[in-house]
Amino acid sequence: MEALILVDIQHDFLPGGALAVTDGDAVIPIANQLQSHFDLVVATQDFHPENHQSFAANHPGKQIGNVIQLNGLDQVLWPNHCVQGSSGVEFASDLQMDKVAKVFPKGTDPEIDSYSGFFDNGHRKATGLGDYLKEHGVNRVVVVGLATDYCVKFTALDAKKLGFDTTVVPEATRAVNLQPQDFEKAIDEMAEAGVKIISSTEILNY
Repeated sequence: MEALILVDIQHDFLPGGALAVTDGDAVIPIANQLQSHFDLVVATQDFHPENHQSFAANHPGKQIGNVIQLNGLDQVLWPNHCVQGSSGVEFASDLQMDKVAKVFPKGTDPEIDSYSGFFDNGHRKATGLGDYLKEHGVNRVVVVGLATDYCVKFTALDAKKLGFDTTVVPEATRAVNLQPQDFEKAIDEMAEAGVKIISSTEILNY
């Protein structure tokens, strides 16, 4: 059984959002098209408390993009985004949600970030996504959403490590690109780990 994982397609990652990904809204039509080709569709949702320690604003003297040590892990500092109760935390208004069977919040612990939809960045706690997929007999996953070089990449890498046959559709993702080649580097890193990289047409025309 195959599942589609929609990663963090939320207002704050779209143009005009607090942590806008360039052309982030371009993933939505493809994500919508893909949904009807899957037995199961799930979504991840960045869901931060206001005091989240990944926010530069919570570290006086630090700037967005700085890297700090947070509980033993390197942590990029971001603008406040996807804050619980804000409009930015909501899913994109154009994203079809009627087929989404379950939403998995992440980044809820203020002391550790969570790029992956499966675990926090220290792999200390699971979101429940892996168990949910296995309980539903899923053995293959396709990952799309935002952003290629962070949450999509780490979700795909964890899916592969958990034993799922894992695919990413590059044109249904967009990157933050803190560095100019981060999109390409993320795709290469996933491919080297055994993640399949295919175009949406291969799925839509199947």
